[in-house]
Amino acid sequence: MRLVALGGGTGLATLLKGAKTLPLASLTAIVTVTDDGGSSGRLRQEFGVPAPGDVRNCLVALAEDEELMTRLFAYRFPGEGPTGGHSLGNLFMIALSHLTGDFSQAVRLAGEVLRIRGTVLPTTHADVHLVAETANGRLVVGETAIAAAGPPKRLALSPPDAPALPQVLAALREADMVVLGPGSLYTSILPNLLVRGVVEALVESRALKVFVANLVTQPGETNHFTLQDHLQVLQSYAPAVRLDVVVVNTQPIPAVVAARYRAAGAEPVLPEPLDTVQIWTGELLRITPEGTVRHDPLRLAHALWQVWESRR
Repeated sequence: MRLVALGGGTGLATLLKGAKTLPLASLTAIVTVTDDGGSSGRLRQEFGVPAPGDVRNCLVALAEDEELMTRLFAYRFPGEGPTGGHSLGNLFMIALSHLTGDFSQAVRLAGEVLRIRGTVLPTTHADVHLVAETANGRLVVGETAIAAAGPPKRLALSPPDAPALPQVLAALREADMVVLGPGSLYTSILPNLLVRGVVEALVESRALKVFVANLVTQPGETNHFTLQDHLQVLQSYAPAVRLDVVVVNTQPIPAVVAARYRAAGAEPVLPEPLDTVQIWTGELLRITPEGTVRHDPLRLAHALWQVWESRR
């Protein structure tokens, strides 16, 4: 199977950690580059490059020696100086980008250095930003501001015609399975679909198209969203893309953890009957040592493999 996964943030990296253990013909991650917070945001302002943070996380997830690379690339320089707060991985990506003059080339070379099991592609080489119109008609710019402003009425890129990398379009057209999610709906998944050429390539692709639902809603982005709400928003931005399968967790969140998430405004995303798409359910949950809800990488990968085997 040739597997292509679209997304960003921790959700895509989690999927990749498990997917690299599958007997795949190829594994490609297509990563959003619109992050404007933290170290990535500062580097974007200073150097005018696509956001390196989500790309870095995916490279680390696919690295052969994941534990060592995670520690090295996640290391943040202390202090308030020019490097203070920056991760070594982000600075490494910027250095490679300057040496090559091409961010996508820098990502490829970083993958060779880390000996990754797969391919990581930024969706576009353009320095793009997210722009949203809020429910009250206010314009908000940047992932960080959008995530705190509530579900947007409209989402767009600036510049609006940023083209996808040719390798991205080719990977989508040649894939056997394309996976969207898990990840933030408005700031990790949809930004990929806004890049010129991506939706058209998805429509042309004969791949099995799978949506992995988040475990919980995201305060500020998807307050009180049901599974159907997530899918309706996704279809509104890509109406011609037909999903084949939706993967949803059924494992209960431990009561103490659920209460803490509920207090923060997050609720479990539960399976529900859908007319036009198959639902695949399973126990996909893990709780990190910090008490955070995450998909279990190996269980999620196994679920995707089961979906592939059943539909093939």
